[in-house]
Amino acid sequence: MNFEGLDPGLAEYAPTMHSALDPVLDAHLNPSLLQNVELDPEGVAMEALPVQESVHIMEGVYSELHSVVAEVGVPVSVSHFDLHEEMLWVGSHGGHATSFFGPALERYSSFQVNGSYDIRQIQSLENGILFLTKNNLKYMARGGLIIFDYLLDESEDMHSLLLTDSSTLLVGGLQNHILEIDLNTVQETQKYAVEIPGVTIMRQTNRFFFCGHTSGKVSLRDLRSFKVEHEFDAFSGSLSDFDVHGNLLAACGFSSRLTGLACDRFLKVYDLRMMRAITPLQVHVDPAFLRFIPTYTSRLAIISQSGQCQFCEPTGLANPADIFHVNPVGPLLMTFDVSASKQALAFGDSEGCVHLWTDSPEPSFNPYSRETEFALPCLVDSLPPLDWSQDLLPLSLIPVPLTTDTLLSDWPAANSAPAPRRAPPVDAEILRTMKKVGFIGYAPNPRTRLRNQIPYRLKELDNEFDSFSQVTESPIGREEEPHLHMVSKKYRKVTIKYSKLGLEDFDFKHYNKTLFAGLEPHIPNAYCNCMIQVLYFLEPVRCLIQNHLCQKEFCLACELGFLFHMLDLSRGDPCQGSNFLRAFRTIPEASALGLILADSHEASGKGSLARLIQRWNCFILTQLHQDMQELEVPQAYRGAGGSSFCSSGDSVIGQLFSCEMENCSLCRCGSETVRASSTLLFTLSYPEDKTGKNYDFAQVLKRSICLEQNTQAWCDNCEKYQPTIQTRNIRHLPDILVINCEVNSSKEADFWRIQAEVTFKMAVKKYGGEISKNKEFALADRKELRSPEGLVLCPSIEELKNVWLPFSIRMKMTKNKGLDVCNWTDGNEVQWGPARAEEEHGVCVYDLMATVVHILDSRTGGSLVAHIKVGETYHQRKEGVTHQQWYLFNDFLIEPIDKHEAVQFDMNWKVPAILYYVKRNLNARYNLNIKNPIEASVLLAEASLARKQRKTHTTFIPLMLSEMPQVGDLVGLDAEFVTLNEEEAELRSDGTKSTIKPSQMSVARITCVRGQGPNEGIPFIDDYISTQEQVVDYLTQYSGIKPGDLDAKISSKHLTTLKSTYLKLRFLIDIGVKFVGHGLQKDFRVINLMVPKDQVLDTVYLFHMPRKRMISLRFLAWYFLDLKIQGETHDSIEDARTALQLYRKYLELSKSGTEPESFHKVLKALYEKGRKIDWKVPEPESQTSPKSKTWDGTMETGLDRL
Repeated sequence: MNFEGLDPGLAEYAPTMHSALDPVLDAHLNPSLLQNVELDPEGVAMEALPVQESVHIMEGVYSELHSVVAEVGVPVSVSHFDLHEEMLWVGSHGGHATSFFGPALERYSSFQVNGSYDIRQIQSLENGILFLTKNNLKYMARGGLIIFDYLLDESEDMHSLLLTDSSTLLVGGLQNHILEIDLNTVQETQKYAVEIPGVTIMRQTNRFFFCGHTSGKVSLRDLRSFKVEHEFDAFSGSLSDFDVHGNLLAACGFSSRLTGLACDRFLKVYDLRMMRAITPLQVHVDPAFLRFIPTYTSRLAIISQSGQCQFCEPTGLANPADIFHVNPVGPLLMTFDVSASKQALAFGDSEGCVHLWTDSPEPSFNPYSRETEFALPCLVDSLPPLDWSQDLLPLSLIPVPLTTDTLLSDWPAANSAPAPRRAPPVDAEILRTMKKVGFIGYAPNPRTRLRNQIPYRLKELDNEFDSFSQVTESPIGREEEPHLHMVSKKYRKVTIKYSKLGLEDFDFKHYNKTLFAGLEPHIPNAYCNCMIQVLYFLEPVRCLIQNHLCQKEFCLACELGFLFHMLDLSRGDPCQGSNFLRAFRTIPEASALGLILADSHEASGKGSLARLIQRWNCFILTQLHQDMQELEVPQAYRGAGGSSFCSSGDSVIGQLFSCEMENCSLCRCGSETVRASSTLLFTLSYPEDKTGKNYDFAQVLKRSICLEQNTQAWCDNCEKYQPTIQTRNIRHLPDILVINCEVNSSKEADFWRIQAEVTFKMAVKKYGGEISKNKEFALADRKELRSPEGLVLCPSIEELKNVWLPFSIRMKMTKNKGLDVCNWTDGNEVQWGPARAEEEHGVCVYDLMATVVHILDSRTGGSLVAHIKVGETYHQRKEGVTHQQWYLFNDFLIEPIDKHEAVQFDMNWKVPAILYYVKRNLNARYNLNIKNPIEASVLLAEASLARKQRKTHTTFIPLMLSEMPQVGDLVGLDAEFVTLNEEEAELRSDGTKSTIKPSQMSVARITCVRGQGPNEGIPFIDDYISTQEQVVDYLTQYSGIKPGDLDAKISSKHLTTLKSTYLKLRFLIDIGVKFVGHGLQKDFRVINLMVPKDQVLDTVYLFHMPRKRMISLRFLAWYFLDLKIQGETHDSIEDARTALQLYRKYLELSKSGTEPESFHKVLKALYEKGRKIDWKVPEPESQTSPKSKTWDGTMETGLDRL
């Protein structure tokens, strides 16, 4: 049959679906069908299903006799009654064939026909069965042996076959020809051209070949020449099925409607004598299959996909009383066939079940069937059972051959000691590349051994087994994967597991038990989350960024300040930097530097994350420096100029990070050129040394700052390029020292590893211990290094390992423009005195504040995390305590750590990328007061970006100066969104959907409505947000946004930038208004705003009972306000007004919260009403207004009405 017009959901069945089935039954499957059924590991029923009770069958009336499961959950694609034996054949969408014997449907055989495509038609022959798939014709014996396998061209898409005689076969499909195949020679003998392509059904009588086309036509062709003799244009849409009997042809199909194809309830009937249509037959089901069943009369059986079956005469009227119903396990019937004897009907459904309907208790499929050959039972010699619990049982009862040789049991004990041959270890390459599916591991063959040959070296392997006895050879059964066992769990890449509720039921508190805010990682280019946290926890940077405000639409400093404000307000809930990253993606320099990653590259970890974050570090400091240098403050943002950080010269970013340098170029001719410059960070330059010499970090840092190198440069004296000596000296030390580690190859990693080992040995030797060259230091014997007096002088051995980085460094400018750098410890403080006192002499002490590290993880592509020392001011604001503490920031995972963990770098998986050193007492040098730069002027009238917008199109009235909101004022808010990226999801084997990455939404319209005063209900903000990004779906049905509304060239709406509208909402939040709306949590999340909970009045929660469903705004408006909203589309002004009215109704019903019991009764009545009408707002003529009743269910009259 033609599948084009059937339910589109059938396309979701993958061809290889059967191979991934678990032996778990569908929840809707009738358990009684599966009693006494064995399932193999692929979920295929191995025995037929017996009928539990005797079924009473009325003679002459079709009733269900048996139901069996062919393959659990795999749709049946075709069914066929064997024309030679009492068998029913079934093919599945997974390419599997199953046969059942007799009316009891005992399983006879089951085998795979095709591993890639579904079985589309089955034809029984005397010696076997023909199976047709997309481009393959296979002839197999009834037991499953292949007789021949004829492969068609790959471009073919076959759907139907017709056996014209015992040795000739016609095969047709969606191409413009039909093939004739000789079954004796298995060769193509003829190719007939078809004028109308798409032959999906073929029938034959003694006069014509009948071909049904996907276009809805039926062509009649000559039996010899195959030329078209007649043609019936049956349906305008597509043909579903047709059948021929005698002089009648009946067809069912689909007709074209305005909304697409619709199933036509008129059967087209044609008289083959007159070659014309007769009166169409109207039926009472949606016909998908039809067959003539000419037992007593030429009656038709019409079947719908939902399981309804109707019998009627083709030239009479259909009687609704002749309808019976097949109860499929799945939602749809997929196939239908009638036996040659017309005594049995077979139905196959979408859950893999087969239903047999008969008109007698003992039907036969064929008038004259031959005897079926069954497999012989296994015959074995029967031996008497022996009871091993009987001690006196004579073992001579066990027959053994007579022999004169020495028995194996007579060997001496020394020669028969058990020595099992140990299995060799699995190749490390196999373990590295292995992927687990369930409890089975798969890995590509590394081709290191010959096929089926494994050398055994028992003696050599004994020692290997001893050393690896504590590690499982295979990851199967091991708790941790082999490629992750080195990486500590808290350092691994964290992902959000999405459910039906999205993020609402995800437990972020499990990953973050602090009051600091993490950052969500699912946004594109969120690899920089760790660096955003580093900048936030620099107190001067946090303050100056939040004091900045400019007129640029995409200003990173402004967006970073908005994000820092959210991090300040959060009490442990994660934030997202969507607006900041949106502005980041629009900057051309970021794209030119390769900082904009595609989603696929970010997910797979392509490219070096360490190099990427170091380039991003340099870019963000440079960009912030440039943004802060812009001194023009527009009138709309005139509050920004009051920052105490502003200066007429350099920006404050420059004051914090900039370092004045003197570059000297000396030519061999003696000419010297000196140029002044400045830099915001330094890159480490490592010495070329392979001897394992010890270098202090301070030495390498000094070498990197005061860099000296030989290079070709232009000499003005020589007037040509000459070898020159380039030297760099420092003139001024920065307040914050930023260092890119540049560990981008194994060479630099080996340098760090060697220096950490040397430093470890020196530390052990210094504190009284010495590591032997041949014997490892025993941790179990000495957990801590102690002095002879027993005092603990240093941390434990574990804390000294993999450490080369100092917590503090001391830098001093010399009189001859030189620089002294040395590692600094607390012991030096006593020796040298307070660092503050020495600063007058050019001495600065820097303390390590943050380290950004690259986590190497082959499975996830790696990730970036940060160790940050959070200062006293942050703890004071969040927790009310004054102390310092190191934390690990891994996106939304935040965990306190020991300070030594911040400088420990195991180069196998934890590689340093960026270091931040901060000058001591830095905060005392700067004014850390934050003055909110957003003023009330942002709410005043502004021009629209749209060129075509007219005053007549204005949908709001801006606030007057006398209407400026005050603390506690109500503002109705609603927002509409568009989709930028579709959701990424996968279907599990059990049919459930798992969201991998949610859809990326962008705000398209924001409406704010006055909540009090004479103009209550009138909007004062109704902004359409212009976007430069590609919109995938405007969601017009739900948002009311149409293509072109967000385009400044053609839009007639009041179009603004996201930043402009964001500032209006920020001002309202800062002033302390209360927002009223429905589903505000999602709105604020997409807008990227953090709003205190006491400023949000969400009607979705006001009218909600615990552990019950959320109720839509449309239903609440109908129930409480008798309003019909959101008819064809959504309007944010209407939704915001409705939310305000609902809040007023809430206050009225709950008596401003003083009578919770009475309001609970109202909610209970609301939920009862919703369940009765299935939460659908009824039409006005079908349902009386709920306002005719009081909210406790009693009648009301007069003034008591709401």
